Amino acid sequence: MNLLAFDTSTDTLSIAVCRGDTVLQHQGPGGAQASSTLIPAVRGLMAQAGLSFDTLDAIVFGRGPGSFTGLRTACAVAQGLAFGAGGGKGVPVLPVDTLLAVAEEARHQHGCTQVVAVLDARMDEVYHARCAWHSGTWQADADFGLGKPESVQAPEGWTVAGNAHAPYGERLAPAAPRVAALPTASALLRLAPALLAAGQAVHASEALPRYIRDKVAQTTAERAAAKATTP
Repeated sequence: MNLLAFDTSTDTLSIAVCRGDTVLQHQGPGGAQASSTLIPAVRGLMAQAGLSFDTLDAIVFGRGPGSFTGLRTACAVAQGLAFGAGGGKGVPVLPVDTLLAVAEEARHQHGCTQVVAVLDARMDEVYHARCAWHSGTWQADADFGLGKPESVQAPEGWTVAGNAHAPYGERLAPAAPRVAALPTASALLRLAPALLAAGQAVHASEALPRYIRDKVAQTTAERAAAKATTP
Protein backbone atom coordinates (compact mmCIF):
# COMPACT_ATOMS: atom_id res chain seq x y z
CA MET A 1 0.00 0.00 0.00
CA ASN A 2 1.24 3.49 -0.89
CA LEU A 3 0.34 6.13 1.68
CA LEU A 4 1.23 9.73 2.41
CA ALA A 5 0.77 10.98 5.99
CA PHE A 6 1.40 14.31 7.69
CA ASP A 7 0.66 16.13 10.92
CA THR A 8 0.87 19.87 11.58
CA SER A 9 -1.13 19.98 14.83
CA THR A 10 1.87 20.88 17.02
CA ASP A 11 5.04 22.98 16.73
CA THR A 12 6.64 20.06 14.87
CA LEU A 13 5.91 19.30 11.22
CA SER A 14 5.90 15.54 10.63
CA ILE A 15 5.61 13.83 7.24
CA ALA A 16 5.96 10.18 6.25
CA VAL A 17 5.39 8.11 3.14
CA CYS A 18 4.87 4.40 2.90
CA ARG A 19 5.74 2.51 -0.28
CA GLY A 20 5.02 -1.12 0.42
CA ASP A 21 7.19 -2.03 3.39
CA THR A 22 9.43 1.04 3.05
CA VAL A 23 8.74 4.10 5.20
CA LEU A 24 10.51 7.44 4.80
CA GLN A 25 10.09 10.30 7.27
CA HIS A 26 10.68 14.04 7.46
CA GLN A 27 10.51 16.32 10.48
CA GLY A 28 10.85 20.08 10.68
CA PRO A 29 9.52 23.24 12.32
CA GLY A 30 5.74 23.41 12.46
CA GLY A 31 3.49 26.19 13.64
CA ALA A 32 3.10 29.10 11.26
CA GLN A 33 5.92 27.78 9.05
CA ALA A 34 4.00 24.63 8.15
CA SER A 35 1.69 26.47 5.75
CA SER A 36 4.62 27.35 3.49
CA THR A 37 6.87 24.31 3.99
CA LEU A 38 4.42 21.40 4.02
CA ILE A 39 3.83 20.99 0.29
CA PRO A 40 7.49 21.36 -0.77
CA ALA A 41 8.51 18.89 1.94
CA VAL A 42 5.81 16.44 0.83
CA ARG A 43 6.98 16.66 -2.79
CA GLY A 44 10.58 16.10 -1.77
CA LEU A 45 9.80 13.06 0.36
CA MET A 46 7.54 11.59 -2.33
CA ALA A 47 10.32 11.97 -4.89
CA GLN A 48 12.80 10.38 -2.51
CA ALA A 49 10.46 7.40 -2.13
CA GLY A 50 9.95 7.14 -5.88
CA LEU A 51 6.23 7.78 -5.55
CA SER A 52 3.90 9.99 -7.55
CA PHE A 53 0.52 11.27 -6.43
CA ASP A 54 -1.04 9.07 -9.09
CA THR A 55 0.21 5.95 -7.28
CA LEU A 56 -1.13 6.81 -3.81
CA ASP A 57 -3.85 4.67 -2.25
CA ALA A 58 -4.82 7.24 0.40
CA ILE A 59 -3.69 10.42 2.17
CA VAL A 60 -3.62 10.39 5.97
CA PHE A 61 -3.55 13.50 8.17
CA GLY A 62 -3.77 14.39 11.84
CA ARG A 63 -7.19 15.97 12.20
CA GLY A 64 -6.84 17.29 15.74
CA PRO A 65 -7.20 18.40 18.34
CA GLY A 66 -4.28 20.79 18.12
CA SER A 67 -3.24 24.14 16.72
CA PHE A 68 -6.16 25.74 14.87
CA THR A 69 -3.88 27.05 12.11
CA GLY A 70 -2.07 23.72 11.88
CA LEU A 71 -5.28 21.71 11.62
CA ARG A 72 -6.67 23.94 8.89
CA THR A 73 -3.38 23.70 7.00
CA ALA A 74 -3.27 19.91 7.17
CA CYS A 75 -6.91 19.53 6.18
CA ALA A 76 -6.67 21.94 3.24
CA VAL A 77 -3.50 20.31 1.91
CA ALA A 78 -4.92 16.80 2.33
CA GLN A 79 -8.07 17.77 0.47
CA GLY A 80 -6.21 19.52 -2.34
CA LEU A 81 -3.73 16.72 -2.88
CA ALA A 82 -6.42 14.05 -2.67
CA PHE A 83 -8.62 15.72 -5.28
CA GLY A 84 -5.78 15.80 -7.79
CA ALA A 85 -4.22 12.41 -7.02
CA GLY A 86 -4.96 9.13 -8.73
CA GLY A 87 -4.64 10.57 -12.21
CA GLY A 88 -7.28 13.17 -11.44
CA LYS A 89 -9.75 10.60 -10.13
CA GLY A 90 -8.89 11.41 -6.53
CA VAL A 91 -7.95 9.18 -3.61
CA PRO A 92 -9.55 8.69 -0.18
CA VAL A 93 -8.52 10.78 2.81
CA LEU A 94 -8.10 9.28 6.27
CA PRO A 95 -8.44 11.82 9.12
CA VAL A 96 -6.85 10.46 12.32
CA ASP A 97 -7.25 11.80 15.87
CA THR A 98 -4.00 13.32 17.06
CA LEU A 99 -4.44 12.03 20.63
CA LEU A 100 -4.72 8.51 19.22
CA ALA A 101 -1.48 9.12 17.33
CA VAL A 102 0.16 10.28 20.58
CA ALA A 103 -0.90 7.02 22.25
CA GLU A 104 0.45 5.01 19.32
CA GLU A 105 3.77 6.83 19.43
CA ALA A 106 4.01 6.14 23.17
CA ARG A 107 3.34 2.46 22.52
CA HIS A 108 5.89 2.30 19.71
CA GLN A 109 8.63 4.18 21.57
CA HIS A 110 8.01 3.10 25.16
CA GLY A 111 5.75 0.02 25.07
CA CYS A 112 2.83 1.80 26.76
CA THR A 113 -0.57 0.13 26.36
CA GLN A 114 -2.65 2.21 28.79
CA VAL A 115 -2.15 5.83 27.92
CA VAL A 116 -3.62 9.16 28.94
CA ALA A 117 -2.69 11.12 25.81
CA VAL A 118 -2.23 14.86 26.34
CA LEU A 119 -1.39 17.77 24.06
CA ASP A 120 -0.72 21.34 25.08
CA ALA A 121 -3.79 23.39 24.13
CA ARG A 122 -2.18 26.68 25.20
CA MET A 123 -4.29 29.17 27.20
CA ASP A 124 -3.29 27.16 30.31
CA GLU A 125 -5.21 24.07 29.13
CA VAL A 126 -4.52 20.61 27.75
CA TYR A 127 -6.36 18.26 25.41
CA HIS A 128 -6.59 14.78 26.86
CA ALA A 129 -8.05 11.31 26.26
CA ARG A 130 -7.61 7.82 27.67
CA CYS A 131 -6.50 5.23 25.11
CA ALA A 132 -6.15 1.49 25.77
CA TRP A 133 -4.46 -1.05 23.50
CA HIS A 134 -6.51 -4.24 23.11
CA SER A 135 -6.05 -7.08 20.62
CA GLY A 136 -3.88 -5.04 18.27
CA THR A 137 -5.99 -1.89 18.19
CA TRP A 138 -6.61 1.24 20.24
CA GLN A 139 -9.82 1.99 22.10
CA ALA A 140 -10.11 5.65 23.03
CA ASP A 141 -12.55 7.92 24.83
CA ALA A 142 -15.31 8.95 22.45
CA ASP A 143 -15.26 12.48 23.85
CA PHE A 144 -11.87 14.13 24.22
CA GLY A 145 -11.31 16.42 27.18
CA LEU A 146 -10.08 19.99 27.42
CA GLY A 147 -9.20 21.56 30.74
CA LYS A 148 -6.60 22.79 33.18
CA PRO A 149 -3.58 20.52 33.64
CA GLU A 150 -4.80 19.71 37.17
CA SER A 151 -8.02 18.25 35.73
CA VAL A 152 -6.23 15.36 34.01
CA GLN A 153 -6.80 12.11 35.89
CA ALA A 154 -4.55 9.10 35.28
CA PRO A 155 -5.80 5.75 36.64
CA GLU A 156 -3.27 3.63 38.50
CA GLY A 157 -0.96 1.88 36.06
CA TRP A 158 -1.60 4.32 33.22
CA THR A 159 1.08 6.49 31.58
CA VAL A 160 0.60 10.14 30.69
CA ALA A 161 2.10 10.72 27.22
CA GLY A 162 2.32 13.85 25.11
CA ASN A 163 3.95 17.27 24.90
CA ALA A 164 2.31 18.99 27.89
CA HIS A 165 4.80 17.99 30.58
CA ALA A 166 7.37 20.69 29.82
CA PRO A 167 5.01 23.68 30.07
CA TYR A 168 2.96 22.43 33.02
CA GLY A 169 5.32 20.27 35.06
CA GLU A 170 3.92 18.90 38.31
CA ARG A 171 0.53 20.46 37.64
CA LEU A 172 -0.10 17.59 35.21
CA ALA A 173 -0.79 14.20 36.88
CA PRO A 174 2.32 14.34 39.12
CA ALA A 175 1.87 10.81 40.48
CA ALA A 176 1.66 9.09 37.08
CA PRO A 177 4.52 7.85 34.88
CA ARG A 178 5.13 10.33 32.07
CA VAL A 179 6.74 10.05 28.64
CA ALA A 180 7.20 12.52 25.80
CA ALA A 181 5.33 11.70 22.58
CA LEU A 182 4.05 13.60 19.55
CA PRO A 183 1.43 12.69 16.93
CA THR A 184 4.04 11.75 14.34
CA ALA A 185 3.27 10.92 10.72
CA SER A 186 4.84 7.49 11.21
CA ALA A 187 2.32 6.85 14.01
CA LEU A 188 -0.44 7.84 11.59
CA LEU A 189 0.88 5.29 9.10
CA ARG A 190 0.89 2.54 11.73
CA LEU A 191 -2.71 3.36 12.64
CA ALA A 192 -3.87 3.64 9.03
CA PRO A 193 -4.32 -0.02 7.99
CA ALA A 194 -6.80 -0.82 10.77
CA LEU A 195 -8.67 2.45 10.31
CA LEU A 196 -8.87 1.96 6.55
CA ALA A 197 -10.10 -1.60 7.04
CA ALA A 198 -12.77 -0.21 9.40
CA GLY A 199 -14.03 2.05 6.63
CA GLN A 200 -12.97 5.34 8.21
CA ALA A 201 -11.52 6.86 5.02
CA VAL A 202 -13.66 9.58 3.45
CA HIS A 203 -13.95 11.51 0.22
CA ALA A 204 -11.69 14.56 0.16
CA SER A 205 -14.69 16.89 0.44
CA GLU A 206 -15.68 15.23 3.74
CA ALA A 207 -12.27 15.47 5.41
CA LEU A 208 -12.61 17.90 8.32
CA PRO A 209 -10.54 18.96 11.35
CA ARG A 210 -11.57 17.89 14.84
CA TYR A 211 -11.94 20.96 17.01
CA ILE A 212 -12.42 20.62 20.76
CA ARG A 213 -12.21 24.30 21.64
CA ASP A 214 -14.45 26.87 19.94
CA LYS A 215 -12.41 29.85 21.08
CA VAL A 216 -8.86 30.51 19.93
CA ALA A 217 -7.82 33.54 21.97
CA GLN A 218 -8.33 35.06 25.39
CA THR A 219 -9.34 38.63 26.12
CA THR A 220 -6.85 40.87 27.89
CA ALA A 221 -8.81 40.43 31.12
CA GLU A 222 -8.80 36.65 30.77
CA ARG A 223 -5.05 36.57 30.18
CA ALA A 224 -4.47 38.75 33.24
CA ALA A 225 -6.72 36.56 35.38
CA ALA A 226 -4.96 33.39 34.20
CA LYS A 227 -1.54 34.89 34.93
CA ALA A 228 -2.64 35.93 38.41
CA THR A 229 -3.80 32.41 39.31
CA THR A 230 -0.81 30.58 37.83
CA PRO A 231 1.69 29.48 40.50
